[in-house]
Amino acid sequence: MFAYIIRRVLYAIPILIGVNLITFMLFFMLNSPDDMARAQLGAKQTTPAMITAWKAEKGYDKPLFYNEKALGIEKVTDTLFVQESLKLFAFDFGRSDANRDIGREIRERMGPSLSIALPTFLIALVTNISLALLLVLFRGSMLDLSMMVAAVMIMSVSGLFYIILGQVLFSKLWHWVPISGYAHGWEGVKFILLPVFIGVFAGLGSGVRWYRAIFLEQINQDYVRTARAKGLSEIRVLFTHVLRNGMLPILTGVVVIIPSLFMGSLIMESFFGIPGLGSYTIDAINAQDFAIVKAMVFLGSVLYIVGLILTDISYTLFDPRVTL
Repeated sequence: MFAYIIRRVLYAIPILIGVNLITFMLFFMLNSPDDMARAQLGAKQTTPAMITAWKAEKGYDKPLFYNEKALGIEKVTDTLFVQESLKLFAFDFGRSDANRDIGREIRERMGPSLSIALPTFLIALVTNISLALLLVLFRGSMLDLSMMVAAVMIMSVSGLFYIILGQVLFSKLWHWVPISGYAHGWEGVKFILLPVFIGVFAGLGSGVRWYRAIFLEQINQDYVRTARAKGLSEIRVLFTHVLRNGMLPILTGVVVIIPSLFMGSLIMESFFGIPGLGSYTIDAINAQDFAIVKAMVFLGSVLYIVGLILTDISYTLFDPRVTL
């Protein structure tokens, strides 16, 4: 197992290099270091000397991928891509283009992101699995048909619509919860209720349909017919046998999502004024702060790869065939 984990970590290195390369290419195709300098210094007060000094201070005066003025291997190593990528692989995020400590801001914003993402994830997981089992229990009935129609309708509507509708109904008209904002501790509960509810509801359609398909695939297996032949009730068959054997495909989606919870939701946090990592990334893109953008993309890639590795490890715990 240890050797397998080491191999997977080594395989992740070229993936991270590729993701980082694409990030650099896309960002600098749309923005030049001069544009970034003007955005940070203020377009009306900048002079060519100020722009040159700012680029030299931040390291943006180096060539992007190839340094013709350097000698030997330094033609490749003495570039913006290599210098900044080495810092990322050492998890040294440095300072933003606005001279803020990126590592400290990530640690501070991780809590608000988790306060939204973790309850949404747990409530949605329990709700989706429970409803899916209920529909499998009454498969082929009007309840099953009507719920599937409702699930498709929920999936067909953009999540942005649910956010706006929820803010209008629950905040502006009924005044049940604040429309936006955030507070730490128990004072912050009222701020996260609406985002969590919308997050659970928006994912209800796709989640129920997916889990229902998993359980329907299991319901006609030989072990289920054997359990019924022994006189077990349909409810016990579902919760004792079908649910347990359906955990393998569920783990594939669930374990991968867990690391990404730390990254927050870009749209949800922006609309509700949550100072999490999602809104942090959006603000950095709007401000053309490349230091934050590359740090967040790299961190997201690392967390996703960790999720894939955790998924493979979890298979060995739930599927004896993998262990053998």
